[in-house]
Amino acid sequence: MLGKLILLFTVIPVLELYILIQIGSRIGAFTTIMLVLVTGVTGAFLAKLQGLRVWLTIQNEMAEHRLPGDHLIDAVLILAAGVTLITPGLLTDIAGFLILIPVTRAPIRNFVKAKLTRMMDRGQFGVHRFPQ
Repeated sequence: MLGKLILLFTVIPVLELYILIQIGSRIGAFTTIMLVLVTGVTGAFLAKLQGLRVWLTIQNEMAEHRLPGDHLIDAVLILAAGVTLITPGLLTDIAGFLILIPVTRAPIRNFVKAKLTRMMDRGQFGVHRFPQ
């Protein structure tokens, strides 16, 4: 776990910074900054649209007394995509856009679902009810 946190908070930002410097040296600092801003704003807008779509689907399924399992995972993935898209950097933007696209989000959702299932089978993750 510590290794993953080190990767998340040190290695990835350094790699993102290196890529931005390389791109900036080729296309210019202003253009690079505009690229980061445009991908961030576009990503945030798309995340909002996808999030609203999933939210409405969750509400409809709940109204029909169905458990919206896959759509709940989609909602968490879209939230993660939104966070990665507002983070400056091209690698995080690529990851965020891949999560936002429903066709590429489906295999990611299936991976997360399988991972959660394995964790529940091992007793590493569970759902507990509040006492009534």
